[in-house]
Amino acid sequence: MLAAAWAAAPAAHADALTLPKTEVQASAESEISPSDYQQPVDSSTTRMGLTAKETPQGVTTLSREQLNDFNLNSVKDALRSAPSVTVEQYETDRTNFTSRGFDISNFEYDGMGAPFSAGLLNGDLDMAEYQQVDILHGANGLMSGTGNPSATVNFIRKRPTATPQAQLKVSAGSWDTRRVDVDVSGPLNDAGSVRGRFIYANETGNSYLDRYSREKNVLSGMLAFDLSDADTLTLGVSDNKSNSNGSSWGGLPLVDAEGNLIHYSRRGSSVGQDWTYWDVHTLRTFAELTHDFGNGWKSTLNVTAVDQRQSANMYYLMANDDQQPWLADPSHTNVNERQLLGEAQLSGPFSLGGREHELTVGMNYGRSRHHERGYYNSIDEMMPADLDQTLGGHVPRPELSYTDNDTKMASFTDRQKSVYAGARFNLTDQLHWIAGARMLSVDSEGTDYGSPRDVRIHGKVTPYTGLVYDLNAQYSVYASYTKIFNPQYVVDSAGKVLEPLEGKSYEVGVKGSVLEQKLDVSAAVFKTDQRNVAEATGEMIGAQSVYQSEDYKSRGVELEASGQLATGLQVLGGYTYVHIEDPDGDKARQYVPAHTLRGSLTYQLPGLPQAKVGTRVAWQSAIQVDGDSRIRQNAYALVDLMASYDIDKHWSTALNLNNVANRKYLMSLYSGGSGFYGASRNVTASLSYNF
Repeated sequence: MLAAAWAAAPAAHADALTLPKTEVQASAESEISPSDYQQPVDSSTTRMGLTAKETPQGVTTLSREQLNDFNLNSVKDALRSAPSVTVEQYETDRTNFTSRGFDISNFEYDGMGAPFSAGLLNGDLDMAEYQQVDILHGANGLMSGTGNPSATVNFIRKRPTATPQAQLKVSAGSWDTRRVDVDVSGPLNDAGSVRGRFIYANETGNSYLDRYSREKNVLSGMLAFDLSDADTLTLGVSDNKSNSNGSSWGGLPLVDAEGNLIHYSRRGSSVGQDWTYWDVHTLRTFAELTHDFGNGWKSTLNVTAVDQRQSANMYYLMANDDQQPWLADPSHTNVNERQLLGEAQLSGPFSLGGREHELTVGMNYGRSRHHERGYYNSIDEMMPADLDQTLGGHVPRPELSYTDNDTKMASFTDRQKSVYAGARFNLTDQLHWIAGARMLSVDSEGTDYGSPRDVRIHGKVTPYTGLVYDLNAQYSVYASYTKIFNPQYVVDSAGKVLEPLEGKSYEVGVKGSVLEQKLDVSAAVFKTDQRNVAEATGEMIGAQSVYQSEDYKSRGVELEASGQLATGLQVLGGYTYVHIEDPDGDKARQYVPAHTLRGSLTYQLPGLPQAKVGTRVAWQSAIQVDGDSRIRQNAYALVDLMASYDIDKHWSTALNLNNVANRKYLMSLYSGGSGFYGASRNVTASLSYNF
């Protein structure tokens, strides 16, 4: 029932290697340590090889150095540093991400989309394999399979390097957390035409949450073959395992059966039991062939296969009525999902009207086969429960043997096919016009917990256009427009799949480089109108959650800066304002903070260059549940500190202290009437050896 359960939710130190600075590209070698926070956007993020300044949308890049400085080992921790993203963590093992007020559903790996992701696939992705993370703000119908008005997150893999290098890192922290990272890369023959990279990470530990513990294992290998001066073949495999015990399905109930608010004195309170768990095993393999035709023309062919298996015992607690104040929904679920993804792309310059322009064309295909079976306590699933017994972890494991083929099983196949074309026309030396479109077809067949998985969309065109005007060598202004189109698979009260999400998105802004081009700055204003946004009603058809369509308008502002403020002083930070209204003009989706401020700052001490200190600050305004202002989280700020020291050219050590003020706060109100608290003050110490 993991897919149905997903639908039910309403929704360190820089490595001391003396390496040359390299631009990270999808087809380029990535060194183990970049030099600062001002990293170029990866060429695969925009599909058209545009720089951040050339892109008529906001772009944020989280560099490997920043991930290391603040010991950001999971995607949840990493994206909490992105000024434009809100991490909506409402239970232990599933997380949503929102941007500009709406769910992020576009995730990519070196530009290869994951169109069938349901959040869990990316919700606790380990960052050991990735060199940087690019976030393209706003709707992305041209570069991704579908148009979504939030953002696109692109994970850039670490690539085999031309020089031999390796790193071993060990760390230990609060709640008996221990981690080992190994990263080895270099040439495998004398000519350097064959290169390899091996990555291993293991993390184990308990938690501030009662009864919760987890082990993560990451094993990744990659080989790059220069078949000729023009052809490079890259093969890669990634094996990720996440085994959690004491997992929670949903968070702590925030109101009781009579509608009274519930106060929890302990931030470690959890509904997870000793017998609940959630194990996820994801095997991802890919092959990539690049060819250089000369004269700037290049092609890329990529095929990716994903096999994900899940097994879980879950326990969900909900308020009921006066006769039976609490009900529980325990379950055991097995899931297997296999995806096959392919993309071919061709890009290069062409001449027209006496000027040179750039063209990108491509096509992609995706297929996902999903099989899932749930086992429950009884035909109606529910059983009487007690809040105190649940919080104490004293609920005995039910038999969980009831199942049937009609309402307790999902078996369906989803397919997506698209072709796209985009061009950057250099109308003058200062004015550049980007125009393109993607044509998408979607087909689904099968059943999803008693409801037909019937989606048929063919030849849907999503246009995109944008203008960039270079005011001078430092500053440019831009404007962009795109249509929004996103197929939906949830059902309404009649068991019918909702119509696709549609709308329009507009953005205008300014980008620049200051302080001798060492600091990038940007400001943007955006406007989004959406129709048919899926919102959970709280009702169920068997094991399937019921949704209804809503229309929303979103307006906002984004400000961001990244790079070097002064010698040794690095920064990535920004401010975001978003306002969302329903058709009546009332504020909506108030679980999304209207104001957020994020900043990461590090300083290499001038009198002691081996030492670095830094802080990470996150502040957000108050949030609440729509329709119930009592269920709210007041505005709060979190402050993290870091310090690192290079002992010599091989050894380095670091210390990270998180939530210094020990702030108690609810992590999210995304799921409405439930949530759980963030971690208390915690510390991690690490030691690295580079050779």
